[in-house]
Amino acid sequence: MTGLATDSRSRVLEEICTNEHFLLVTHEHPDGDAIGSLVAMHGILRALGKDSLMFIAAPELPLPLEYRWFDLDGMVSEPPADLDSRTVIFLDCGNIDRTPVHAVRNDGAHILNLDHHHDNTMFGDVDHVVPEASCTAEIVWDLMHGLSVRPTKELAEALYVGLVTDTGRFMYENTGPRAHLMAADLIEAGVQSDVVYRRLYEGMPYAKIELLGRALSHVRRHEDGRLTMTVLDRTDFDVTGADDSLAEGVIDHLRSVEGTKVAAFVRHLQGGDGRKKTSLRSTDGEVDVSAIAREAGGGGHRQAAGFTTAMSEDEILTFLREQIAAQLG
Repeated sequence: MTGLATDSRSRVLEEICTNEHFLLVTHEHPDGDAIGSLVAMHGILRALGKDSLMFIAAPELPLPLEYRWFDLDGMVSEPPADLDSRTVIFLDCGNIDRTPVHAVRNDGAHILNLDHHHDNTMFGDVDHVVPEASCTAEIVWDLMHGLSVRPTKELAEALYVGLVTDTGRFMYENTGPRAHLMAADLIEAGVQSDVVYRRLYEGMPYAKIELLGRALSHVRRHEDGRLTMTVLDRTDFDVTGADDSLAEGVIDHLRSVEGTKVAAFVRHLQGGDGRKKTSLRSTDGEVDVSAIAREAGGGGHRQAAGFTTAMSEDEILTFLREQIAAQLG
């Protein structure tokens, strides 16, 4: 496999071959690409006989329902005591501040930064950032071949989840030829696409449907329909009995509304401190939602981004209106 940032790729391959102890981390509120890349890289390192640990902070658990079938053997929720002796691999994390592992945000950590976000802040000792990759899982897949690791079915499934979720089931503009080549390679390795699809998108609890119904009932349109937005507060979760993970996918319904340039989904987080997670999607790429998210301390892709804020709902709406207007004129 070739074509993915050759110089930095060679450095990462050398680091993996040379070092023995690793800690793998990803961004807060991990999605399919983050979790799939984490599990896949862990499998690759173990196949090479390396000492690998995955870090997922306790507040991020349990994972969203659609990802709970992953084997998380080797996962820790506290930085290990021997952290100083481990090479830290950041996966799918555009900004080091988006990771909950405070202990690795110091000058002593040796960091490999593997990512495909175009706005990555290049915080690693080695930055293997490939914006043209469809997902971080594609970068991990490429490294797997560079290391001559033959994937198990479980490793291939983890990579496939990253690919399917970050390309919007192969419908987003980041779905290039390599994405389909990668899919074919993983299917040859044992992935059953129909089985993975059912795990990700079917078999949902009824509470998820109830929560979606409440989210759709709260939809409002602004800026002549260019902004489609909904909000879920803690009452919505309490009434339906849904946990936060069941809000996954709400944003996709807003994105599909005719005339929408930007879809925004705001949900109040647990804890009673007023923090809210805002997910953003751009329908046609005319608005760069990653630029909007960065203004609020978040990040992401041009067409999919998000941020966490203490702003009120009215302040979020005003902020989004101003940001969209600044881009559209």
